[in-house]
Amino acid sequence: MGRYQGRVAVVTGAARGIGWGIASRFAEEGASVALVDLDAAAVAEAADRLPLRPGAAATAVVADVSSAPAVETAIGTVVGDLGGLHVLVNNAGVTRDNLIHKMPEDEWDLVLGVHLKGAFLMSRAAQRHFVEQRYGKILNLSSTSALGTRGQANYSTAKMGVQGFTRALAIELGPFGVNVNAVAPGFVTTEMTDATAARLGLGVEEFRNARAERNPVRRVGSPDDIAAAAAFLCSDEASYVTGQTLYVDGGSKL
Repeated sequence: MGRYQGRVAVVTGAARGIGWGIASRFAEEGASVALVDLDAAAVAEAADRLPLRPGAAATAVVADVSSAPAVETAIGTVVGDLGGLHVLVNNAGVTRDNLIHKMPEDEWDLVLGVHLKGAFLMSRAAQRHFVEQRYGKILNLSSTSALGTRGQANYSTAKMGVQGFTRALAIELGPFGVNVNAVAPGFVTTEMTDATAARLGLGVEEFRNARAERNPVRRVGSPDDIAAAAAFLCSDEASYVTGQTLYVDGGSKL
C-alpha cells in the first residue's frame, strides 16, 4: 500500500514541469489526484498520463488560481469528483522578468497574483475541508529566488512572501491537524528554465551546464527531485514538521 492510498491530492500548475512531477509521484504512491491548470488541453492530457494505482482516480480542472470564484468552483469540483480533499500543493506560477526601472505594473501584479494570491485563495478554500475533518497537508512552492535575484523583483518578492505565508498558516492551522510547509527549488529542468535560456541567447544544455557548476553536487535538479521532497512533506511521516521551508537546490545557496 502506498503512503497516499485513499488520499485525494490537488496540485496547481500541474500540466507540466514541477507540478506534473509532484502529481505523478502522488499517483505512484496511491493518491487520487486533481490537476489544476489554465491550459485545458495540456492538463487533460496530463491527467490521462498519470500512473494511477488500482482504485485511484484523476480529474483535470481548468482554473485561474488568482480568481476567487474560479478557485471556489475548482475545489468544489475536486471534492465532488474525487470524494474528498487531503493534500493541497500550491505550485502554479509564472515569470515576467525585468529590471525594476523597466517593469510595468501589470507584470508585478501578474506574478504576485498567481504565486501569492493564488496560494492564499487555494489554501483558504481547502482549509475549510481540512479543519472540518481535522486533517490536511498544504505545501507551497517557494524558490531560491526568494533570497533575491537580479531582474526578478516581482518573483523574488512573491516567493519570499510564500515563506511568510507558510509560517503564518502553520501557526493558524496546526491546532486543527493541518501541516503547512514549503519547498524552495533551485534550478530545475523545466520548460520555464528552458525559456530563460532562450531569452538569454544560450543553448539549453549550455545553460544547464553553467548552472550545474554553481552548486556542490554539480548537477541541475529535475522535477523528480522536488516531487520526492513533496511526497515526504505531505505524508504522515512528516506530521511533526510544519512551518518549514526546505531548500532543494543541490547546495547552491551554501
